[in-house]
Amino acid sequence: MDREIKEATLITRQKYDRNSKFYNLMEFPLELFLYRRWRRRLFGKVRGPRVLEVGVGTGKNLKYYQQEFWAIGVDLSEAMMFKAKPLAKSKGIPLVQMDAQYLAFCDNIFDTVVATFVFCSVPDPIKGLQEIRRVLKPDGRVLFIEHVLPQNPLLGWTFNTLDPLTSPLSGVHINRKTSDNIHKAGFKLIREENLLLTIFKFFIAKPLKKERETH
Repeated sequence: MDREIKEATLITRQKYDRNSKFYNLMEFPLELFLYRRWRRRLFGKVRGPRVLEVGVGTGKNLKYYQQEFWAIGVDLSEAMMFKAKPLAKSKGIPLVQMDAQYLAFCDNIFDTVVATFVFCSVPDPIKGLQEIRRVLKPDGRVLFIEHVLPQNPLLGWTFNTLDPLTSPLSGVHINRKTSDNIHKAGFKLIREENLLLTIFKFFIAKPLKKERETH
């Protein structure tokens, strides 16, 4: 990872460590009226037994894990995960501080990878997605809920204009082209569904088969 990305990753971690104190309170209205319904729907599509959650955060997805899953959660911010630990312990789900851009797992071991509202803040999203592809089994799937750059030209212009103002404070980019990034990282999209206008989306993707090396 080059120096610029390392510095950006450190800054992102510091922002989430700082914001962890009020993160759940800040998101409470959206969680109550929108997010929890979307999370429940996403976990209805999760296939085990081996499940990885990238960006587990304060643990808002943990209650949706089925007992038969062998699951592990990772996050860049230890302070965020601290809030998730009581529920994670009760569910038997280990949590590990880890950078999505460098996952410390072997290749091809997870049946499903889950990430919700994560790739808006990963400094190099394509690198993070490539790491997910690496640790995912060839027949595995990745499930995302993300907010992205809206397709409406006026909304898109507004989000692009606001992003340089909002991202330094929150660490979140509101103008990511996540669908394009998923393709660039070597996945085939099998579902791209609008959850709220074209701002919030539900993605399901699977790894493209690697071409055989020629000798």
